[in-house]
Amino acid sequence: MKLALAADHGAFELKASIKKHLDEQGIAYEDFGCDSKESVDYPRFAYRAAKAVADGTYDFGIICCTTGLGVSMAANKVKGIRAAVCTNEMLAEMTRRHNNANVICMGQNVVTPELANKLVDIFVSTAFEGGRHQRRINLLTAIENGEDI
Repeated sequence: MKLALAADHGAFELKASIKKHLDEQGIAYEDFGCDSKESVDYPRFAYRAAKAVADGTYDFGIICCTTGLGVSMAANKVKGIRAAVCTNEMLAEMTRRHNNANVICMGQNVVTPELANKLVDIFVSTAFEGGRHQRRINLLTAIENGEDI
């Protein structure tokens, strides 16, 4: 498994904690920035990580900002991305199980580093159920392609 990781300045510390956790787990990742607490524009970093997931280079993305909301909006503009803001264990599990999300978004001012690491573990280890949920993913893809549903 390979992960694409990114954050803006508002979640630089959360990203560092997640990187340490991934290193301890032996999970491969690429850090798409940012590289300091200096103010940056979150869409640039969210886009880079999301694009790498959408093109199949990485299996999942982990993208963080102060709230998780801005980066989720940016990531969801990339065709093929289903990014979800997760703030608890149920959301991390269900967005994979039912929505086949491929990017988890979190906020440094919303989740603790310990919770973020737990959410990452749940997210990357939970399988998509398929079945009736695949029909719904197909509808999301149709919307993304500009089709009427």
